[in-house]
Amino acid sequence: MLETPKSSSNKNSLAGALTPRQIVEELDKYIIGQAEAKRSVAVALRNRARRLLLDDDMRDEVAPKNIIMIGTTGVGKTEIARRLARLVDAPFIKVEASKYTEVGYVGRDVESMIRDLADLSVNMVKSEQTEIVKEKALELTEERLLDFLLPPPRAQTKRQPAEEDVEIIDENKEETDGDDVLSIKVQPKITERSEVSEQEQARYLRTREKFRQRLRDGKMEDSPVEISVSNRTVPFIEIFSPGGIEEMDINLKDMFGSMLPKQEKKRRVTVAEARQILIQEEAEKLIDMDKVVAEAIERVENSGIVFLDEIDKIAGRESKAGPDVSREGVQRDILPIVEGCTVATKYGMVRTDHVLFIASGAFHVSKPSDLIPELQGRFPIRVELKSLNQEDFKRILTEPKNALVKQYVAMLQTEGLKMHITEDAIDEIAALAFQVNEAVEDIGARRLYTIMERLLDELSFNAPELEEKSITIDAEYVKTQLSEIVKDQDLSQYIL
Repeated sequence: MLETPKSSSNKNSLAGALTPRQIVEELDKYIIGQAEAKRSVAVALRNRARRLLLDDDMRDEVAPKNIIMIGTTGVGKTEIARRLARLVDAPFIKVEASKYTEVGYVGRDVESMIRDLADLSVNMVKSEQTEIVKEKALELTEERLLDFLLPPPRAQTKRQPAEEDVEIIDENKEETDGDDVLSIKVQPKITERSEVSEQEQARYLRTREKFRQRLRDGKMEDSPVEISVSNRTVPFIEIFSPGGIEEMDINLKDMFGSMLPKQEKKRRVTVAEARQILIQEEAEKLIDMDKVVAEAIERVENSGIVFLDEIDKIAGRESKAGPDVSREGVQRDILPIVEGCTVATKYGMVRTDHVLFIASGAFHVSKPSDLIPELQGRFPIRVELKSLNQEDFKRILTEPKNALVKQYVAMLQTEGLKMHITEDAIDEIAALAFQVNEAVEDIGARRLYTIMERLLDELSFNAPELEEKSITIDAEYVKTQLSEIVKDQDLSQYIL
C-alpha cells in the first residue's frame, strides 16, 4: 500500500506503492463499472509515488494532473474519490463548489477548504500518534487510577529542630564609645518532617498490588471513582471579517488557553469511563504536537485530495443583467487554489501546488467548456462516467463488500431474523430500479436505497415481534410489496 511521505528526505519506493492495476482492483471491491474513471485516478495516484523519487528541483516542477468526472448523480463519482483516499490514508475532503461565494459577499471563502483539510490532517496524524503511545499511556493511566482508588497514606507531621541548621537573631544594639556591638543568639530552626512507618508503607503497597490485579482482571470496571481532570475554561470569541471567521490564521482558543491557569475538575465516573478519560489525557502529554503539525502539513501538501463536487453549478458565464456571485466570480477565486498558492491556516502556511483536485458534476445544463479557460486548463484529465443499467444494479446489490443486500441481511440478523433474498428477487429489484430511473429521474445507484427501504419497510418494523425467524424474499414478494409502484404512472408518488 502506498504510504504517506513522512518527510521530503524519506522518499517512497515504487516497490512499496500500489500499481495502477492494483488500485483498480481495490476500487472494484466497492464500485461497479466506471473502468475509465478508475484508471484515471489510479494513474494520478501512482504519479504521486513517482514524483517523490525525482530530484528536488524536478519534483517541485511536476504538477498534479487534476481530474474532472462527468456523470449523473449516483454513478460513483464521490465513492471513487473517497475509496481512493482510504487506500493511501491521505487527507481527503469533499466540498460543494456551490457553497462558496465571490470575495466581498457573505459566505464561505474558497481558502476554507484548505483550512478544513489541514484540520482533518492534524486529527488524522494525532490519532496515529495516539495509537503509537497508547501502551505507555495505559501504564500511566493505571498508576493514576490506582492513586484515585487507593490514595497514598497520609504522612504524620512532626515539628522538631534540625541539628545542622541555625538561625541568627539580632537581639539588641548597644552604642559603646560610638561602636555598634552586635549580640548574636544562635538557636536551632524548627522544621517539619513527614514520616510514614515502614510497616504502614508495606501494607499500602500490598493493597495497591491487589487493586492493580483486580483492575487488570476487569473486576472493577463498574466501580465508581472520583477523578480529577484538567478543566481549562476558554472564552468563546468570534471575529467577523469580509471573508468570514475562517480567514483568521491564529487559533484564539489555544492562545487564551495557554494564558489562563489550568484548573482541576472533580468527576465521579465508573472505572471504565475514567480509564478512557485518563488515557486521552496521558496520550496528549506524550505526543509532540509540533511534530504532529509538521507531518500533517506535509501530508496535505504532498498527499492531500480535495473532491470538488457540483462544479457544474458554477460553470455559467458572467451574467450581463447584474452581479452573479455563484458562477464566474467563484471560478476566479478557486483558480489560485487549484493552480497552486499558499494558504494561511492556524497551523502555519500550507502550499496547494501538489494537492490533487478531483472535480465532478452532472453537467446537465452547462458543459465543461463553460468553465473559464484558465480553470479548464487546470483539469487536464476528463472522464465521463456511464449511467447505470439493469445489469449494473444487479451487481451493485450483491458483489461489493458493502453490498446493499449484505447490509440488510446483517441488520435484520441483529433481531434474530434470518433473511434470504433469491436470485429472481434481485432481478426484479434491479429491473424496477432501472424502470423508475428511466421514468422519473435518473439518480443512479441511490434509487436502490429507496427501493430496498420500501420493500423491507414492513419487515423491518415488525422484525422484533415476528415469531417466524426465517424469511425468504422472492420475486413474488417483491411484486406484492411494490405493486402500487408498478401500477401507478406517477412513480414519484411512491419513490423519491
